[in-house]
Amino acid sequence: MPLLQGVYAAAVTPRRLGMQDINLGVMWDLIDFLCERKVQGLALLGSTGEFIHYSNSERMRMMGLAPKRSRVPVVINVSHSNLDGSVELAQAAAASGAVGVLLMPPVFFRYTDDDVRMFYRRFAREAELEIPILLYNIPRFGNSVSSEVALELLRDGVVHGIKDASGDRAYSDRLAALRTEQPFTLMGGADELLGQQLGDGVISGVACAVPELVLAGSRGMVTAADRLREFMERLKPMPFPVGIREATALRGLKIGPHAAPVDERVTAEFREWFKGWLPTVLAECEGV
Repeated sequence: MPLLQGVYAAAVTPRRLGMQDINLGVMWDLIDFLCERKVQGLALLGSTGEFIHYSNSERMRMMGLAPKRSRVPVVINVSHSNLDGSVELAQAAAASGAVGVLLMPPVFFRYTDDDVRMFYRRFAREAELEIPILLYNIPRFGNSVSSEVALELLRDGVVHGIKDASGDRAYSDRLAALRTEQPFTLMGGADELLGQQLGDGVISGVACAVPELVLAGSRGMVTAADRLREFMERLKPMPFPVGIREATALRGLKIGPHAAPVDERVTAEFREWFKGWLPTVLAECEGV
């Protein structure tokens, strides 16, 4: 049985105006919204959740309560710029009731494969977790976990699964081949490949804003891939994850300000398009 399965919504993180704090009240509303739409799980404080903007104390404040609020399993990203920071976050996530942790290589600086391999092995030893560790491979936002390192760590049982957001089909194929020898959880993370990814499910940022579409796509809705491509194309002019935040706000959630100034002309155009696009998509998804 996989550790995670189905559609996990990678949630945005609501922010307070003029502060570097998470708006917990809106976070609980967002968790309720996603649970009501029957996603199979939630992924919090990942790249879509802009974890990089928040202190460990603020992240732990949210993760201490979020799994209790959620009606579906919660996995929490514990990535940090250093080993001690990740260990601290992971132990807090385990104590909170999370079903697993996601972990990128250390952020910002460049590290070799040997460095990354050593980081994960040290993390597993020092964190001493009783919940699963999942590699978080998202090379467009930091160091990648090479397929060689990923396969070694999975084969040795250092980690128990992976979220692969590389969008590299050859990488996914190598992971899928290993699963014929040894079971582990394989979650896709590249929204543009909905329906093409191998494994147990997806951890999807789009599922935060339009969970109905990603769920319908996972159930074989014929037009889902085309609709998703339309959405992803509209996100391109904006910094990630501005478009996901804008779309989630248009679902009635007060997500708060963006982390940095953005071009209001571009976001206004996106909002106008999304308001016209969403009703058609929801109608197509209904009953799927």
